[in-house]
Amino acid sequence: MSPHKQSLIYLHIAVLMFGGTALFAKLINLSALDITVYRTAIAAVALGVLLAFQGSRLKLSSTRDYLVVLMLGAIVGVHWVTYFQGMQLAGVTIGIIAFFSYPVLTVLIEPLLNRQLPKLKDIISAMVVSLGIYLLVPEANLGNDVTLGIVTGVFSALCFAMRNILQKRYFTHYSGPQTMLYQTAIASILLCAFVEVPVYDIAQRDIALLLLVGIIFTAAPHALFAASLRGLSATTAGLISCLQPLYATILAFMLLQERPDLATLFGGLLVVSAALFETWSVSRQKT
Repeated sequence: MSPHKQSLIYLHIAVLMFGGTALFAKLINLSALDITVYRTAIAAVALGVLLAFQGSRLKLSSTRDYLVVLMLGAIVGVHWVTYFQGMQLAGVTIGIIAFFSYPVLTVLIEPLLNRQLPKLKDIISAMVVSLGIYLLVPEANLGNDVTLGIVTGVFSALCFAMRNILQKRYFTHYSGPQTMLYQTAIASILLCAFVEVPVYDIAQRDIALLLLVGIIFTAAPHALFAASLRGLSATTAGLISCLQPLYATILAFMLLQERPDLATLFGGLLVVSAALFETWSVSRQKT
């Protein structure tokens, strides 16, 4: 098998696993915060073992890098808590569509941080995403779980966009697994004080699911994604990553019997189309 085909397989498996992560918000009988704490702790251990096995250097280069990764870990913690909370409130399909507003939020926020105005095409993309999100909202009332879940999902997307921007600016000189090792470990440590259900009270079924989401659906896809980039362009990796909502929707239909209505499907098509366009546009500028 050629390196290119092997990288494509790695990437599709990674994206499928990333999409499958959302299902655990419904499958695990714990709060979003508890899921995040245990998932990140397990993922950090798994990534640490992987890096040690590979003989990779774990230590960071400077004190500044430790301060940067502390900030990134805190943002990741908030992102994942709100990510799972959005899925629990709105359902997997709607929740992940709301979250996938992050590519458009990224291209809107990044210019502002550089004291520039967003481009017209990015503003149009934001309007398309806004229309797509509007079609998902059942009523303009935060007392409605679906509406609250959508708002939470968009906030999670905002956190993820900020993490990506800051990581790109200050932390690109480290590998994906090493970066995620520190971020998952810090997120778990910062949030563990707020855990509602201690580990000894967790049902065996939920412990098994936490191990599954922490190792197979968190540590493994990040390692596969990093490996896929050796044989693929940034454009290909970015565009295929936009299949995540599709994979998540199919898995939610198969395993959770979630059946999206036409408004959800059309709203999702608008959001994902804007995400695809922005990912392609940004990647093209870099190549």
